Amino acid sequence: MSKVKIIYTSGTFDMFHSNHLKMIKYARGLGEILIIGVSTDELVCSYKKAPIVPFEERLAIVEALKYPDIIIPQKSLDHTELVKNLNIDAFVVGDDWVGKYDYLRKLGIEVFYFPYGNGVSSSKLKEEIYHKYKELKNVSDKHANPEIKEK
Repeated sequence: MSKVKIIYTSGTFDMFHSNHLKMIKYARGLGEILIIGVSTDELVCSYKKAPIVPFEERLAIVEALKYPDIIIPQKSLDHTELVKNLNIDAFVVGDDWVGKYDYLRKLGIEVFYFPYGNGVSSSKLKEEIYHKYKELKNVSDKHANPEIKEK
């Protein structure tokens, strides 16, 4: 009898977008069971700016997908105990983390760095929204108020 292959992927999944979905679909194709860790707000704030979308909502979005079998809160960037306790066979993460999880290979875990490439990212979306907002604000702040004629 062959062993069931368990895959783990994790992320913040802030402002959920197509690259998140592509990575999750890729991870799903690697094994029979897909566990997804969604980073808690506390964890994210420990290494970058707070997510726009709160943890509970990000968790609900990922839970609604058809690909994962199990969704768990991710509370640490160190996955040593997690992969041991859940018998994880492979770990998938975006290529913006290249090298960060190579230590898992010493535990016999396959590590895949999914290539996001130059596509969509939550950081790029936030930046684009900020710049569009700034442009709109500048236009609205600089226009003259219309004349109001009394009747």
